[in-house]
Amino acid sequence: MSGMFGRLYRGETTFNFVGRRWWGFGISIAFVVVTFISLFAQGLNLGIDFKGGVAWEVPATTITIEDVRAILDANNIPTGDAKIQVLNGADGKRIRAQVGEISTETRTVVQTALSAKAQVDVQEVSVASVSSSWGRSITEKAVRALLIFFVIVSMYIAWRFEWKMAIAAILAMVHDVLISVGVYATFGFSVTPATVIAFLTILGFSLYDTIVVFDKVHENTTRYSASKVSYGDIINVSMNQVLMRSINTSLAAVLPVLSLLVLGSWIMGAIALQEFALALLVGMLLGAYSSIYIATPLLAVFKGRELKFRSLQGNLRLGEEMARLGATSKKVVTRTQGDSSTTSTQSDIERETVMASSALSHPPRPRKNRRR
Repeated sequence: MSGMFGRLYRGETTFNFVGRRWWGFGISIAFVVVTFISLFAQGLNLGIDFKGGVAWEVPATTITIEDVRAILDANNIPTGDAKIQVLNGADGKRIRAQVGEISTETRTVVQTALSAKAQVDVQEVSVASVSSSWGRSITEKAVRALLIFFVIVSMYIAWRFEWKMAIAAILAMVHDVLISVGVYATFGFSVTPATVIAFLTILGFSLYDTIVVFDKVHENTTRYSASKVSYGDIINVSMNQVLMRSINTSLAAVLPVLSLLVLGSWIMGAIALQEFALALLVGMLLGAYSSIYIATPLLAVFKGRELKFRSLQGNLRLGEEMARLGATSKKVVTRTQGDSSTTSTQSDIERETVMASSALSHPPRPRKNRRR
């Protein structure tokens, strides 16, 4: 397999991720600014489970969304903040209307009016009520779970690799959560418990992709420890070697989520799937992006300031030099001796060959004269 795709498949590309890191930082900063503007300007569209309220579901036989809105207006319920949707299920179409907290009397009157308009029994119109205090409790538990997740993850990465990698990974995950929240705030998507579950799921995916890259960086750092190679070169070589794996992982994760969103939600009308799949899709795309353009470049900035790499910080091998450096790290020769096998890199073998040849090429010692 030749060409660009073949080199990408074999991990032989030479993209300069470290040199272009400020492009990624700039794009992310712009998205974070938009996130804060959206949060302060309009806030999040919290579902009934978080802010409390009442929801009715009625079979959509002879009733429409306009009829539901008219019934709410007739009972002095503001429809500006009301959420009215058509749901598709195994028992047919249903219309769901969600509003803020109202009195029990008004709730019963609306239920009766909906059943009369839909020409169904009152018992077929379901009513769900959630208090605002319960919603606050759910929000607090979600935030607490998120903080515990961050602490445990940072401790594991610091133990498995080093604390600078832990900081870079945590900042990348915070980046993913912030921008995901910004997408929901900007487009007014409803935030439900399913959304929170999806956010926690995408943090795990983002962390997995970041750990894959960090593991290769850690491996190459050990491999080049005895040579004068800048940390930026180590990052570039490692990123190019695992780039195809990151792309494959992201595609394999995004395609099922797309099928949930397009087929399950938009075509079949399962709105509950939309709340979960949309958050997953946004988060997975951000997770793949942040592992390449946020977490690893941040690590390059942190490690590049160390005494060992500071003098080499501006030296980046590009093009053919990067390709040769990556090829050196991939050439591994296994030598079998009896029942045991040892592994060494090509550079080690070449060094051993030179030492062996020099040892065998010394001038012969002068022969002693024999006594007669």
